[in-house]
Amino acid sequence: MAAMVPLLLRLVACLCFCFCGALAAPAFLRPPLTHSLSHSPDDYYVTKQPFWFSQRLDHFASQDRRAFPQRYYHFQSFFDRPHSGPIFLRICGEGTCSGISNDYLVVLAKQFGAAIVCLEHRYYGESSPFKELTTDNLKYLSSKQALFDLASFRNFYQDLVNKQFNRTTGEDNPWFVFGVSYPGALSAWFRLKFPHLVRGSLASSGVVLAVHNYTAFDEQVAASAGPACASALREVTRRVDIELASNPVKIKSLFGAEQLKNDGDFRYLLADAAAEAFQYGNPDILCLPLVAAHTPGQDVVDAYAEFVKTFFFGTFGASPQGYNQEYLKLTKSGPDSGDRQWWYQVCTEVAYFQVAPSKNSIRSPGVDEKYHLDLCANVFGNGTYPEVDITNLYYGGSGITATNIFFTNGSQDPWRHASKQKSSPGEPAIIMTCHNCGHGSDLRGCPQSPFQIQGDATKCAKPNEVHKARQQIAEFIHMLLHKGETTFTL
Repeated sequence: MAAMVPLLLRLVACLCFCFCGALAAPAFLRPPLTHSLSHSPDDYYVTKQPFWFSQRLDHFASQDRRAFPQRYYHFQSFFDRPHSGPIFLRICGEGTCSGISNDYLVVLAKQFGAAIVCLEHRYYGESSPFKELTTDNLKYLSSKQALFDLASFRNFYQDLVNKQFNRTTGEDNPWFVFGVSYPGALSAWFRLKFPHLVRGSLASSGVVLAVHNYTAFDEQVAASAGPACASALREVTRRVDIELASNPVKIKSLFGAEQLKNDGDFRYLLADAAAEAFQYGNPDILCLPLVAAHTPGQDVVDAYAEFVKTFFFGTFGASPQGYNQEYLKLTKSGPDSGDRQWWYQVCTEVAYFQVAPSKNSIRSPGVDEKYHLDLCANVFGNGTYPEVDITNLYYGGSGITATNIFFTNGSQDPWRHASKQKSSPGEPAIIMTCHNCGHGSDLRGCPQSPFQIQGDATKCAKPNEVHKARQQIAEFIHMLLHKGETTFTL
């Protein structure tokens, strides 16, 4: 193995440090970490002051009145017209919600004089109804319950604002809902199911299409990598599979993942490490050293192992533990837990099984449907199965039909094929196209990890792509504020 970390990895590593609680969040839609030595940690959030709201446990059982405390945050520094100004509801998703992030939504709030509120998702962070996350206790964890949480909270906070400003008559403030990734899907679904409660929605990289065998994910990784990098990644996969058959302990130790006894878990980790580079806008950190090592006299597997340990584990903050099925079986709830909960949602509602395509796959063919279904049964019990068809029937998938939902995606993001990418009446959609435009670039800037203060887009390969999307989002909000409904098109 090379004695020195490639220069590009060293430069990035020295600029970053691990921050947020979701360090071992499951692969899938892991929120990007907040890193940067150029800013104080206080700059990452506009507020970290928590408040609590009593939330109903089961919205669908009329006789069940159990409740649990759900954490939320609010920020009113720009709320200069409390009797008529907008309220931006930011949705937190599959991880701990530590405050209101200082990303581009804060810029929009200042522009429109909006308050920002943010509700932690049930079962994540400090908003868990149970101390033990047994499979039976997880039965109240679903997108449908989460949407009713948001609706109940929306009405609670509107009443709070009315009392705060002594308002007894008049219409509610205009509400807008925002989310990135799974919260982006919740944002679209909230407007779909509760149009009377919210004026409009931004579904940034919103994964509204549940997919059983999501082969398009790996195909997009290959396309984003380009021929040379994709070829190097395939060579890594081929050689690792050979080593797993002959000396699994040695090859896992090379990557610092010897605790993964299940070969499928290890294969999944290696595939996910590469995908994260494109998902969160860091393609060169992966591809430049890897392509350089894919030459005679160099060792491409060693180079990839260095990337995994230095960037994926070190800088990005991932951990082999998040891929370990034995760890996923642990039922203890905690403020930083998230892995088991998200896998439960995957195994019951949305799947997104990132299986290897039949041809030209980046990931090992061992990462197949059986691996995922076996994981679901092993972790949550026999009979656990994702009801993908029911989810898409309920929400509409990528054919979702509603009004006032704005969809955005980044060209390099493997998740964009589970989103809505083409505009339709009442549902404008835009793809930001650039070398490092990934997951949530409109709100997060580039790269999407480490965190960019106020969604700084200057490091995007084509900043104008993001600026154009942001201008259209602002026009969309402006039209809805003045007209209520819009036929906004792109």
